[in-house]
Amino acid sequence: MPAGPVKFTIDVTIEPRYRRWVAAALLRSAARVALRQQRASGPAALSVLVTNDAALQALNRDFLAQDRPTDVLAFPSGDIDPETGRLYLGDIALSYPSASRQARGAGHPVRAELQLLVVHGVLHLLGRDHGTTCDQTRMWAEQAAILAKLGAPITGPIEPRPRG
Repeated sequence: MPAGPVKFTIDVTIEPRYRRWVAAALLRSAARVALRQQRASGPAALSVLVTNDAALQALNRDFLAQDRPTDVLAFPSGDIDPETGRLYLGDIALSYPSASRQARGAGHPVRAELQLLVVHGVLHLLGRDHGTTCDQTRMWAEQAAILAKLGAPITGPIEPRPRG
């Protein structure tokens, strides 16, 4: 008998001021598609937080020693939850104001930018990086394939965004 689909739990927290514009289901879907496309093993869990520029800057400063705003941060875990036995992949935090500005600048909907940021974060949780040209090329290609599967209306190459 074939195995069923791998179970992923994606907890989404959206600051109240952004709930009007952000659908938790959109973020969960982007994360699940990225996990499946990357053949992540499960059962596994992760969390996504939608917040603001100041919160991302504080996280960036406190955990990565970079006192500047950014659009998305990923904090890989790899711990096993002793109660559920699930692998906890980690946390993704993204800034809605940054996503909104970047979407306007790129000429695509904010929802597509949010999908991009979640996919980018998931790839980081799975160990992908873009520190070298080779790694960046691979990661950008993986992002593009996942976004295409999601039907995200992002056209052209996915370029790194200037930070701070």
